[in-house]
Amino acid sequence: MKPHQKALVGVAAVLAVTVPTLVAPSLTPPASAATLTEVTSFGANPGGMRMHIYVPDVRPANAAIVVAMHGCGGSGPGFYASSEFAALSNQYGFIVIYPTATQQAGFGNCFDTWSDASKRRGGGSDPVSIMSMVSYAEQQYGGDPNRVFATGSSSGGMMTNQMLALYPDVFKAGAAFMGVPFNCFANAADYPPGTSQCTGGSMDRTPQQWGDAVRQAFPGYTGARPRVQLWHGTSDTLVPYQLLQEEIEQWTNVFGLSQTPTSTDTPQAGWNRRRYANASGTILTEAYSIQGAGHSLPSTGMAAAAIAFFGITTSPSPSPSSPSPSSPPPSSPPPTTGACTASYSQINMWPGGFQGEVTVRAGTSAITGWTVRMTFPSGVTVSQVWNGTVSGSPPTYTVKNTTWNGAVAANGSTTYGFLGNGSAAVPTLSCTSP
Repeated sequence: MKPHQKALVGVAAVLAVTVPTLVAPSLTPPASAATLTEVTSFGANPGGMRMHIYVPDVRPANAAIVVAMHGCGGSGPGFYASSEFAALSNQYGFIVIYPTATQQAGFGNCFDTWSDASKRRGGGSDPVSIMSMVSYAEQQYGGDPNRVFATGSSSGGMMTNQMLALYPDVFKAGAAFMGVPFNCFANAADYPPGTSQCTGGSMDRTPQQWGDAVRQAFPGYTGARPRVQLWHGTSDTLVPYQLLQEEIEQWTNVFGLSQTPTSTDTPQAGWNRRRYANASGTILTEAYSIQGAGHSLPSTGMAAAAIAFFGITTSPSPSPSSPSPSSPPPSSPPPTTGACTASYSQINMWPGGFQGEVTVRAGTSAITGWTVRMTFPSGVTVSQVWNGTVSGSPPTYTVKNTTWNGAVAANGSTTYGFLGNGSAAVPTLSCTSP
């Protein structure tokens, strides 16, 4: 195995796409009429998942489909509200599927990437449920079966790699934020932090071993493989940064490429990109190393880079300029403020440590940012926070929203999680909003 590289990759390659025929109803409703809709019956659902779908009003007759997957403890509607994919859907006319996981290993509401069923094509569990959602979007909304893509954050990034490995004949490309290689988790017991060999910081297999895992997921498959975009923060300790190198080795081996990048650059400050192209110059794998970032991706602009990598940035006519259906994208939150509250749940515990989750809830008015103060009993320290930025020292820590989850609708909520060292303890919480 080659030494882990610290410099990573950047922005997406924009593929040329043919301008499709547009749907042209006699009366086109305004873009703001589109809403996130839950589908309660979408086909085989062995994972017991929920499905939400966002279909923009202006779209091609055969719109591309993007499956956008949340992190552990999240939900489809939550990822819809906190990411930029819906706003990009309005701009470029693609359909977005937002699955909600219900598996309870690790943080709860995590996508199953650990069971034997989830590692076999057609084996059951969450991957089969997601495939049913894709088929539903194709049949009910005319989604283009030749333009299906996957993306996701953390657990959703892990499932992105899972779907690309299991269904290479369905997905044309994927963008995995803070994921792990396919078949990294041995089983459900290997999933929770603190006990996981996969995310414990020492996972190290050869490129051949990683590539064989993908090839064994769909034995005998010889067709084209989906292009892969990978993202990771250099300061991520929940899903360690070194796993990005393992992902790179997996996919470059699958494509028969060298682990040495064909090009490196910095398309944006702090975004170091490595690209891996074939002999004809086609970028098959690219990886972004986000300097100083923890477990908090995607941040502003990264969803747009993923969509560009997919090659679905041709705007339908008329070119939409209206805002997202229910709320502006995270970079433009509504200018209202209000009170907030914070509540705590213990998700997991083990000797010498525990995992907690804090729910931040807005009052009767929407909020544009939040700050939670956590005070623990003596002897407890916080080692990692995700979906928030942390400061302070024992026994009191301050957690503030990230760039993408500060805007919370009236009576709505968002969550952040953390790892604690010491005996499991309930913190005293207070929440303020600007």
